Amino acid sequence: MPEPAVLLSALADEAAFHLTAVEQFSALAALGLEYYSLRFIDVGKGPKNVMKLSLGEIQKIRHLEDEYGLNVASIASPIGKVKLVDREDGTKNAYVPFKQYLAKDVAKACELAHAFETKLIRGFSFYPPKGSDPRDHLEEAAERIGRIAEACHRSDLTFGLEVEANLVGRTGQLLAEIHRRVNHPGLVLVFDAANLVVQGFSTAEVWKQWEAMKPGLGWVHVKDYRPVKSAARGRHVEEDALAHFVPADIGAGGHARILADLRGMLPALAKRLSRRGIPGVFVDLEPHVRGGGQFGGTSGPDGMGIAVRALCRVLDKARISYHVRDFADLLAARGL
Repeated sequence: MPEPAVLLSALADEAAFHLTAVEQFSALAALGLEYYSLRFIDVGKGPKNVMKLSLGEIQKIRHLEDEYGLNVASIASPIGKVKLVDREDGTKNAYVPFKQYLAKDVAKACELAHAFETKLIRGFSFYPPKGSDPRDHLEEAAERIGRIAEACHRSDLTFGLEVEANLVGRTGQLLAEIHRRVNHPGLVLVFDAANLVVQGFSTAEVWKQWEAMKPGLGWVHVKDYRPVKSAARGRHVEEDALAHFVPADIGAGGHARILADLRGMLPALAKRLSRRGIPGVFVDLEPHVRGGGQFGGTSGPDGMGIAVRALCRVLDKARISYHVRDFADLLAARGL
């Protein structure tokens, strides 16, 4: 019987110093990847977030995808990275009236998913006022996320809610509670160990949050972090000051145990995702090994290579199968 398998992917902009499409795609193709998540990209008019792409730019990217043999795993949108409440709190986070946000930004993300032929949109759980208790905002966040999930579902898409510092869903338990309250087939959860370690959680605590998120899991983001004494749970995290991201086999996220546990989930999870038209369970690299912040990070082509090889080592130990391009793929691309 074959080993349970995942689909390897990466946020392609992390592999490029200048964010050009050719640089991104060259790096990922050379590393053997066949999927990527689209966040920032430059196709001739300067770097843009995926949400700002024009029709002409989309067409150029699709042409380059064919040339480099790549497919989009997810639209790595910033949906949900806005204020939940229109209140000054000392942050630079924007507030957008939700009716407008749903009609414009969420609709745009759905259009992009169809344009790039992916079923997945990555997003977030909104910023509560800085310093407030996120539990006080669960009801409002869940109501909005439910409406986003419904909009995605009506467009035959799935919304993946990523755990991240400073948001309402900043812990695995809080995100799991949002998922429970929303209770919608168009919503899944996206686990990211480093986004918990940066908040001061230990490896054992990250594991508990993984367990909380498992019932709603859709896919996994992979980056890791070395714990630092200055990190403190419950405090606002200055994301642009984070400087200790590392590959998945040397950080405090506990990826070896987490991915070994994922192995047992893969057959049922892949089957559940396939019913929504999703080709498999994505393990999506977002390494940040040269640094990261609130809206992105960078690894460079060398850093992405280091991160891919580290992830493959962890997957090998977990006895999880994956595919990277080989000579047979090259012959097939040549029609031989």
